[in-house]
Amino acid sequence: MSDEGFDEWLDAIGEGEAFYLECDEGHGSLPPRRICPHCGSFELSETPLPASGTVETFTTVYVGTPDFTDEEPYVTAIADFGPVRLTGVLRDVDPDDVEVGLTVEPDVGRNEATGDRLLVLRPR
Repeated sequence: MSDEGFDEWLDAIGEGEAFYLECDEGHGSLPPRRICPHCGSFELSETPLPASGTVETFTTVYVGTPDFTDEEPYVTAIADFGPVRLTGVLRDVDPDDVEVGLTVEPDVGRNEATGDRLLVLRPR
């Protein structure tokens, strides 16, 4: 089953061509979108996503939902990439070593329990 817009966005991230959507007023948002959620503009263009961002906030999950029990403990983080913020599972770092300000880059990973693709953030 395809999640139109989101799957294509994950494909672009996996191919090193990450982007966000920008309206003619300069507002950034993430796909799938048909209009700018900030101003209602229908003019959206794909703009290259900065290669790295910084963790703004995070939480370490010790008891996850059934889809994530194979990954406990894991960290979910929100990272600032300039015009947009990305929320993803932080990988390749010990949960005890995560801190606000950590530089990360977007990538595509798999949920170990379901096999579904998901946005992951990796330390840079």
